[in-house]
Amino acid sequence: MNEQMIKARDIITGYKGRPLRIMEVCGTHTHEIFRLGIRKLVPENVEIISGPGCPVCVTAVGFIDEAVWLALEKGCTVCTFGDLIKVPGTEMSLAGARAKGAKVRPVYSPLDAVELARQNPGEQVVFLAVGFETTTPSACLAAKQARDEGLKNFSLLTANKTMPNAYNALVGSADAFIYPGHVNAITGNSACIKLCEEKGVSGVVAGFTASELVTALAVCIRLLEKGEPFFRNCYPRVVKDEGNKAAIKLMNEVMQPCDSEWRGLGLIPMSGMELRSEYAGFDSRKKYNMPKITGRPNPACRCGDVLQGKCKPSDCKVFGKVCTPLHPVGACMVSDEGACSAYYQYAGQ
Repeated sequence: MNEQMIKARDIITGYKGRPLRIMEVCGTHTHEIFRLGIRKLVPENVEIISGPGCPVCVTAVGFIDEAVWLALEKGCTVCTFGDLIKVPGTEMSLAGARAKGAKVRPVYSPLDAVELARQNPGEQVVFLAVGFETTTPSACLAAKQARDEGLKNFSLLTANKTMPNAYNALVGSADAFIYPGHVNAITGNSACIKLCEEKGVSGVVAGFTASELVTALAVCIRLLEKGEPFFRNCYPRVVKDEGNKAAIKLMNEVMQPCDSEWRGLGLIPMSGMELRSEYAGFDSRKKYNMPKITGRPNPACRCGDVLQGKCKPSDCKVFGKVCTPLHPVGACMVSDEGACSAYYQYAGQ
């Protein structure tokens, strides 16, 4: 343990001030803070709560229902990141649809789905585009490549989301945010700086190693002690104020902002991304004249409250009983970045 990390650890363990609530927005941060034992350093007067930083977790139930509809009613080959397959919809998950004969294929990248469409011109291939600014550029690249190649059998079902307006929706839920370093690597820091300057929202950008997380948490606690709003970039080796200009340009070229439904947070204006009119032929909803599909969450699941920091996963009555990774009731138990999954794996340690 180097000198900087020892100093950061001592700041955390030695804090004796007012009670603090710090929200780690990113699902990867949630798991890493558990896995690395950082929660054991935190004194009782500092509460670390999880936020809506897991892309699978915040994807609305209705989106799963839309994907199932495409698979079963339209016979599309649905390609998706693997952890979305087990997320429950209103009636069934994509795994359930596959059991009924639907073609559901896990892929590592949207470009894998483009390649599948290229090699199988007789199949209609749909990629489920979910995620934040970190994964949206790759979905945009897939749409652009499909258009440039004239692929008529490829489309995107989009549920891409952007973080700034979600932060706005969470104002007041915590004393400070630990911002996701990979998102800020794309977007830059302007939205976080604006939140600090205009709404007094404090936060730090953090990396993902033990040293980076402990340092960011210590900086957060030390600055909260001073009582003034702040923003600090604690991940400067990766995150620059201007972000990734090439990725931003690509997103703006292919997609545009739209209203989006977040699990637990409801409809957040202009917090999503949809394909521009030039790419309408690659929009699954338009291509297949999809009817309006509204999902119904399982009333026993408290994923929505967990994502807002209103409760811990262990406060949910079905957590660890009816709801487990093998038999998930909600998305937060399914995803590798989900808070419920993290609590199930690590909370007993």
